[in-house]
Amino acid sequence: MNGTPNPQATGLSPAARLLGYAGLLPQIICLTMVASGHEWRYSALAGGFAYAAAIFSFLGGVWWGQAVQSGRASAGAYLVAVMPSLLAVALFLPWTFGWEWPGPALLYLGALILLSPAIDRALEYASSDFLRLRTHLSVGLGGLTIALGLLAGQIV
Repeated sequence: MNGTPNPQATGLSPAARLLGYAGLLPQIICLTMVASGHEWRYSALAGGFAYAAAIFSFLGGVWWGQAVQSGRASAGAYLVAVMPSLLAVALFLPWTFGWEWPGPALLYLGALILLSPAIDRALEYASSDFLRLRTHLSVGLGGLTIALGLLAGQIV
């Protein structure tokens, strides 16, 4: 061979990896806006929450798809797969009622994203290379979301 990695050998193409890591950019932009005191910093908090909630919900869709494809999923796997969307909506409710938001919601959402690869491991549907990328992205997005939550108190 020519020394370059075969994307089929790892199961993930370079494009999949690159686009996965590029998915951290919206949260990086939101965090930069908040940390720099940008005039749209409150909007950046809301945008950061919305983006993290959308990605968390997407993870549930990934788990659902993996469960369907496996052909061996229990009802528990499908229950786990719908939880991210339900939790994301529940974390949005404080804002709709005018309660303390977005700091606590961002902290909880970031922690849930950070811990989400444990679900992948428990479900045992993900390949090792996919799980490695998922872990990197979850640590990145979870950490950035928690950082937003920590800065929220300075803005709200």
